[in-house]
Amino acid sequence: MDTSLPYQLLADLVLALHSGVVIFIVLGTVFIIVGNLRRWRWVNHFWLRFVHLAGMLSVAIGTWLDITCPLTDLERWLRIRADAETYSGSFIEYWLQQLLFYDFAPWMFVLTYTLFGLLILALWWIFPPNKKR
Repeated sequence: MDTSLPYQLLADLVLALHSGVVIFIVLGTVFIIVGNLRRWRWVNHFWLRFVHLAGMLSVAIGTWLDITCPLTDLERWLRIRADAETYSGSFIEYWLQQLLFYDFAPWMFVLTYTLFGLLILALWWIFPPNKKR
């Protein structure tokens, strides 16, 4: 029996989850702006906004402190257990990686994540979330 298969599958699932988090943060910002301009009430749900802000702040703070994302660490650990090359393999894995990983100088990520985090923080004042229930 091939014992690497469960690890490979789990690594692909972690990569899909990681992609989902990125999509949630990026598209969430777009929906908050557009939704408020169109008066969509759901975009200001407190817990949606809180999770959105916390997600981006954790990314920004992690880059300031030079901490690798735990999802990246978990995926790499699973790929090592599967005897797979890191960031190569299945179709899903390959294409999701193209969306997530770029070869820029580290300071570019720090700057980008910081500015994006500040934008999301500013949206709390520009378009305040609904009061917590």
